[in-house]
Amino acid sequence: MAEPRPEDASPGFDSLGLDPRLVEALATLGYEEPTPIQRATIPSLIEGRDLVGQAATGTGKTAAFALPLLHRLSLMGDDRPRPTNLVLVPTRELAMQVAQAVHRYGKALGIDVLAIYGGQAYGPQLRALDRGVDVVVATPGRALDHIKRRTMPLEGVATVVLDEADEMLDMGFADDIEAILSATPDQRQTVLFSATMPPRIAAIAKRHLRDPVQITIAKEKLPAGAVPKVRQVAYVVPRAYKIAALGRVLDLENPTSAIIFCRRRDEVDQLAETLNSRGYRAEALHGGMSQEQRDRVMKKFRGGNADLLIATDVAARGLDIEHLSHVVNYDPPTEVESYVHRIGRVGRAGREGVAITLTEPREHRLLQNFERVTKRKIELAQVPTVADVRSRRLDLTQAAVRETLIGGDLDRFRVVVESLTGEFDIMAVTLAAVKLAHDALGNDGEDEQEIPKIAPRAERPTRERERRPARGPKGDGPARDRPPRKDVAPTAGFGGGVARLFIGAGREAGVRPGDLVGAIANEAGISGKMIGAIEIADRFSFVEVPEDVAQEVVAALRASTIKGRKVTVRPAD
Repeated sequence: MAEPRPEDASPGFDSLGLDPRLVEALATLGYEEPTPIQRATIPSLIEGRDLVGQAATGTGKTAAFALPLLHRLSLMGDDRPRPTNLVLVPTRELAMQVAQAVHRYGKALGIDVLAIYGGQAYGPQLRALDRGVDVVVATPGRALDHIKRRTMPLEGVATVVLDEADEMLDMGFADDIEAILSATPDQRQTVLFSATMPPRIAAIAKRHLRDPVQITIAKEKLPAGAVPKVRQVAYVVPRAYKIAALGRVLDLENPTSAIIFCRRRDEVDQLAETLNSRGYRAEALHGGMSQEQRDRVMKKFRGGNADLLIATDVAARGLDIEHLSHVVNYDPPTEVESYVHRIGRVGRAGREGVAITLTEPREHRLLQNFERVTKRKIELAQVPTVADVRSRRLDLTQAAVRETLIGGDLDRFRVVVESLTGEFDIMAVTLAAVKLAHDALGNDGEDEQEIPKIAPRAERPTRERERRPARGPKGDGPARDRPPRKDVAPTAGFGGGVARLFIGAGREAGVRPGDLVGAIANEAGISGKMIGAIEIADRFSFVEVPEDVAQEVVAALRASTIKGRKVTVRPAD
């Protein structure tokens, strides 16, 4: 891509009317010029206008609302009410990221920022709120808890931001958002950002925003006749063989720079450790890391000191990485939009890229959804065999030796060859040298087991368990306090094994479907769309989750609270 000429350069942040201290902070952080969403929204937000912004994830939305928010704070005196700003986000990972970004941008202004989310002890949050903070970044469930406890005053809130509004609604936070907005001052500024604009989002905007500015940043269009150069490949493999299959695929593809997406942060750490033990240069990136750790990882990856970045979707948001050759869906996303966003990271600027998906047999419908939206056929390939991998490694060895021969500068090794050929045959010496080069590139004797060849199988249209009556916590017959249909959430569209969990809290504790969806999504780090049928009785509830993450969900919920208290969580009998 040609470098822009000086006369074509876009105006910088100093042209948007921001406080000079913010502009200086941005320059220090390496921000050179505003993104389209920032350029379109910042002037209106500085004026105090309500705004609805639609733009894809990773376009710079955080700075788009954070910078005007900080600018308006800089105009207020030291006696300003606190908190003055409330930012609602769907997950605790995003809460931490947004809070860290606001802190970095506003450090020179002396702005106090607090992230509050489920799974975090109330004590530190209460003490910080009591001292007073300027900006609260919160998940809806925990924010509403503080509002009900009267521990987070809202009478001074001047701006409310709804970030990733569509995701918050998908996770069941619609009622919480309505309650929070109703509890804030009528004259507040309200800002809503969303990647998509379904009718539910439009309805919220109509009810709670006053004559909002409408900003839509269209996806970048390719030149006429051009198509993204992304080769989409899927390998169908049983979960028990996924790590082995990933290693073989990486050996065959030999990526120069790749992101590997996992669903959970513990899986990110485990996979990075496993790949490093097998000789790859991999780094982990997830929401549980500090900003300093994240910066160190990205510096290594961008500097070429790591070839593989193992990440969760949330952690990878906003990362702009040039020259990415491969994207690997170790866990395919359940949302089509996430898949499109992931594969859009490769094949940019006319370069060819590869999008690889490791899918289990039960997930074949996901592939069909991906094909329908991308309007591209996904190639179903067989997992490389042991022979395929060995052949590929020999090819790499041959290429490395050829490159060395062409590069020259070999005379200093002549004395070694002449000495050995006096004792051994020249072919034997050559073979020994090639063997050393081959072993240096990787050991091909570590993976002798063949991976079963399987094809996707059709999912059953209904699950037998969905037709059975609900059972009590001991499995001793139909539940006596079976909930009415209005408390049953629709079953999510996932296939394969389903685990039914018993949760020892129900309607008497004020539990609603949104509480369970929010708790599971926040604490276990899975998408709300992966959660199946929810049944809420008077004193207990049942919820369905994918079988392969059930233990993680149980462990996460046991370590956290629901409606402010510890509850029993276990697999249903």
